[in-house]
Amino acid sequence: MAKLTKEEIIAALKEMTVVELNELVKAVETEFGVTAAAPVGGPVVQVEEAEEQKGPTEVSLILKSVGASKVQVIKAVQAITGLGLMEAKKLVDGAPVPVKEHISPVEAEEHKKALEAAGAELEIK
Repeated sequence: MAKLTKEEIIAALKEMTVVELNELVKAVETEFGVTAAAPVGGPVVQVEEAEEQKGPTEVSLILKSVGASKVQVIKAVQAITGLGLMEAKKLVDGAPVPVKEHISPVEAEEHKKALEAAGAELEIK
């Protein structure tokens, strides 16, 4: 079996959907007995606490426009919200519309990255 380079792996990851990436993370966790969760404690927590004190504690993630890849955006919204396919499609068709409200800024940034990777234009308020 040929060994894959880092660049080949990254290229393959860029082509995956959010759901496929989530399944991949779970498979890696199971295979190697690890978790992808951020470490608890230490300087990371102190930095996050300092950022939270400076900014808002709850924000809303607003879908401004769908972009060219509507199907990918619907799949990403479905994975983020837990909605069914039709409900996610209705939500995406109603843009501009809130995707998730009253979430932490960190969670909003994660979801924003996933939706932008699918081609959507978003705003965090």
